[in-house]
Amino acid sequence: MCMTDPVSDMFTRMRNAGMRGFKAVSVPASKEKARILEALLREGYIDGYSEEIKDRFSSISISLKYHGGKPVISSISRVSKPGCRIYADVKSIPQVNNGLGVSVISTSAGVFSDAEARERKLGGEVICKVF
Repeated sequence: MCMTDPVSDMFTRMRNAGMRGFKAVSVPASKEKARILEALLREGYIDGYSEEIKDRFSSISISLKYHGGKPVISSISRVSKPGCRIYADVKSIPQVNNGLGVSVISTSAGVFSDAEARERKLGGEVICKVF
């Protein structure tokens, strides 16, 4: 099966697993997904992730985080899509719900949360918004 946007597929799997109360979800592995998950881990939205190789195919197992029986990620949405890339300079990086959520930004120095990108004075592609 050919996916046109594997990152959106990862977000959908995470959202669906959270709604069903699963502790972990598995997605096909890529470096871009691992960098995004690292930013979400630093911000405290997931418990962790690990890369697994099974039958020549690598996958990433994501441990979802819950608080009071509800998933910590209540909404996760893709901003920049393969057909329409969205870029922001350091002054126009979007805030999610007045700073309660996080935007994940892909910069020339790596993938960071919106606060980390502002601190380093870097702009880039706005990958997603998490709340």
